[in-house]
Amino acid sequence: MEPKTVCIIGGTGFVGNYIANRLGRRGDQVRVLTRRRERKRDVLSVPRLLLVETDVHDERALMQQVSGCDVVINLAGILNEHKGPKGDAFRRVHADLPRKIVTACRRAGVKRYLHMSALGAASDAPSLYQRTKAEGERAALEADSDRLRVTAFRPSVIFGPGDSFLSLFAILLRIAPGVMLLPTPDAQFKPVYVGNVAEAFVRAIDDPAGTSGKSYELCGPRIYTLRELVEYIGRTAGLRRKIVGLPDFASRLQARILQRVPGKPYSYDNYLSSTVPNVCTDDGLAQLGITPTPLEAVAPGYIGPYHRQDRYQDFRKEAGRQA
Repeated sequence: MEPKTVCIIGGTGFVGNYIANRLGRRGDQVRVLTRRRERKRDVLSVPRLLLVETDVHDERALMQQVSGCDVVINLAGILNEHKGPKGDAFRRVHADLPRKIVTACRRAGVKRYLHMSALGAASDAPSLYQRTKAEGERAALEADSDRLRVTAFRPSVIFGPGDSFLSLFAILLRIAPGVMLLPTPDAQFKPVYVGNVAEAFVRAIDDPAGTSGKSYELCGPRIYTLRELVEYIGRTAGLRRKIVGLPDFASRLQARILQRVPGKPYSYDNYLSSTVPNVCTDDGLAQLGITPTPLEAVAPGYIGPYHRQDRYQDFRKEAGRQA
């Protein structure tokens, strides 16, 4: 297959690194856009990758960067707002940016756009995160046409080396003083491996006609409650902690308190998102011919002492730079 030029927005993040590696390994030219190039130099280990510093919210700059590309991938997303009026940051990243990307693609003649949405995204969802994700997904899919073929993906929580889900709970368990107070312990998830998500994007690139105008739900093979996941992390990491599941009123209170902590590790909007089961109703991986990787096959390899340099070495191996 003829190599393509692929522009990735949000490509310096967790999922973006894996997608860029797959594309670079097979010979595609990858252009990753970032606001601060010097802070993201670790992705330069990816073969055939160009890291470009630009403001993706500037429509003129965005069109300039997507010009000449065969494919544009949008992975931009935030889990919490840290400043400004409530809802503004979510809407700017999840809803306004996809509209700008669609416009830039049309004007620049880009023929393929892949959009990262989220499982649970819906106009009537309880959280701002989910509602704005739905707005962006709708804007993307409404743009699907013969001129611009669009595909969207709706993953459950994504795990793998470098994630911010299992790894975060491993850290929290390590610092917990013998007992961990767990909000929404019965919240349901069907975690999906990052390598499966990256492969879904690559296969969609190679099948524009078959995937155009569709939204794929991406999930792993098994449903877990949050309590089951945290208990599994504790066992795997060798951390003996008592997990105390909080009732709903206490979960809401904890969320309102923690959202005021620097860094906002947990927010009331996160709590609202967790009230909706994060599980698939359709098997998007199967539709794309991908067998889901069990969490237990991957997690033991990285839940434990895990440092930035280890993650860098993982990406070097993924990129084929190291035996």
